[in-house]
Amino acid sequence: MQPRIDATDRKILSELQQDSSQPLEEIAKKVGASKTPVWNRIRKLKKLGVIKHEVAILDPEALGLESCFFVLIRTSEHEADWQKKFLKTLQDRPEVLEAHRLAGEIDYILKVRVQNARAYDAFYQALIAEVKIFNVTALLSMEELKSTTQLPIL
Repeated sequence: MQPRIDATDRKILSELQQDSSQPLEEIAKKVGASKTPVWNRIRKLKKLGVIKHEVAILDPEALGLESCFFVLIRTSEHEADWQKKFLKTLQDRPEVLEAHRLAGEIDYILKVRVQNARAYDAFYQALIAEVKIFNVTALLSMEELKSTTQLPIL
């Protein structure tokens, strides 16, 4: 069930997505409300699960993680045990930033961030040693054109 969110909640969420470290007074001023009601709304949004986490977004290249690969996986395995083992393998690999199960010919797509091609190969070798995979295709991102964590708040 989708929680009820009004226009003020949406303004608060937009501000938090841009910079969640800004002072509460600043958010309240920008959304046209006072500090206490804004604080209460933020608390409510957290309790409802609309706000899941507050994190720092790091620059991967500043940390030496210069290569981003999109990994397309096809499998002939669809049993619950295989899926459970595959999910655990993905969760145990910090290189995997995102993993999605897809409709269509490709079963899964992963977003993997590593130092270089050699580090990707080590990831790949570890992955196929853990779970049986029919086909893996890796696509190296040459340039990131857009990346955001901000959701479109309608």
